[in-house]
Amino acid sequence: MSKIGRQPIKIPAGVTVEISGQTVKVTGPKGNTERHMARGVSAEVKEGEILISVKGSSKSMMSVFGTTRALIANDVKGVSEGWSRQLELVGTGFRAETAGSTLTLTVGYSHPVKIEAPEKITFKVEKMIVTVDGIDKETVGQVAANIRGVRPPEPYKGKGIKYVDEIIRRKPGKAAAAKTAAA
Repeated sequence: MSKIGRQPIKIPAGVTVEISGQTVKVTGPKGNTERHMARGVSAEVKEGEILISVKGSSKSMMSVFGTTRALIANDVKGVSEGWSRQLELVGTGFRAETAGSTLTLTVGYSHPVKIEAPEKITFKVEKMIVTVDGIDKETVGQVAANIRGVRPPEPYKGKGIKYVDEIIRRKPGKAAAAKTAAA
């Protein structure tokens, strides 16, 4: 039995959960989300907690059981606190600007790169830090990965777009390699 799936999900104040059939609708101060559960997985609300249960005990059902619980827990946290991902621009002349729901990146190409925010996602730019906010963890992560993919950090000088908490492993260049070989 899944250890994660058995854990109850606490419902914070200001969040309401409606379960109808295989659909879980979570509403909170930041917005609302709707998630469809897999066949064989059911949920119920008891005493301010969401309990997930599964019919059967096959390996595939147990994996869906824990995943469903984690996804619903992410939705509950998203509508109450929200999800956020920060990216840092490293490089001379690299800039980011927002205009409405469009993020414009100037990262060393001959043209600026424009990224449109999907619905329920917002961009915030402060100096060289781009923050992606939203209520859906999957969408926030995917949009942040798309931004990073515009100019991934390179290992020689560390230039590019990286996550704030990401550590770039640096490589020595040709000159440094030649010095160690000659010595």
